[in-house]
Amino acid sequence: MTKQEYVKSVVTQIFESKKDAGGITRVVWVGAGGSNGGNYPAQYFMEHESTRVASSSYTSNEFVHATPAYVNENTLVVAVSMRGTPETVVAAEVARERGAATLGVYVDESRLTEVCEYQVQYDSLAVDESNMGHTNSAVVMMIAMELVQQTEGYAEYETAMAAFDLVDPIYRKAFDYCQPLAAAWAEQNADKPCINVMAQGPLFGAAYVFSICNVQEMLQIDSCTINTCDFFHGPFEILDKRTSLFQLISVGRQRANDERGIRFVDQYGGDRVYQLDAKELGLNDIKDSVSEYFNHLVFSPILNNVYMRALSVVTHKDYMTRRYMWKLDY
Repeated sequence: MTKQEYVKSVVTQIFESKKDAGGITRVVWVGAGGSNGGNYPAQYFMEHESTRVASSSYTSNEFVHATPAYVNENTLVVAVSMRGTPETVVAAEVARERGAATLGVYVDESRLTEVCEYQVQYDSLAVDESNMGHTNSAVVMMIAMELVQQTEGYAEYETAMAAFDLVDPIYRKAFDYCQPLAAAWAEQNADKPCINVMAQGPLFGAAYVFSICNVQEMLQIDSCTINTCDFFHGPFEILDKRTSLFQLISVGRQRANDERGIRFVDQYGGDRVYQLDAKELGLNDIKDSVSEYFNHLVFSPILNNVYMRALSVVTHKDYMTRRYMWKLDY
């Protein structure tokens, strides 16, 4: 059974279990840190394609301490955590108390898989041997597409399901292609106190994860995530020839927003402006009708496994070390 088929069977079971209660009318994506950022593509898809299942996304502790009033027996809560982050486990417990169906998306079995009624395992994007079409973001995207397909039908469903099998081959080519580019970028930015990361639309989640997890958490370098559309409503005032700015450029309907940003930063930025284009990474190998929804699935592992690692080398920082995480009670 393929991952797509397994996810389909799980979503079918969830719908069947809620049939007599009125079905599933809402989905909530819950996670912390990289898992929260990794839920962004599913939320983005639901916002643009779903008319029958309302969707929202929360960090785990926000969900715990200010649980939305609508969470009830007609809600599906998808809780994502690699190894069972405590606040995500509590979020799943709160969801079950409210009568919601709970689906745990995980790498290692933990308290989360005990709490959630349903589970789907994913491959960690940080592991080179992983299938990048089976990462956390890929699995939640499959779930989102199944929700739409099984409630109202998704016209591009078959095309999208086939596209998941293209993600890993695209990633492998992009991994090799980006090695020298990442090495040069890292050398130029090794001494910068702050690395700004800019994206919008389908790539904002990837920019956010790169900023808070790869640059701040793993390398302890300051980083700011900027929405390309809002760049012109404040953040562009920091741009000069010295500014370190890493811009992610998407394929899909919102590419025009990225191109607007390109025109400005090319004119007023300097050598430390870096642009990574989805077309360079091979996203054009996925049909235009669905490629927009696969931006994150290729960018996130490339940013983690190529660009973060390259910066780690030139800054002489072991990306597995932390100041506080895993060391203190927090």
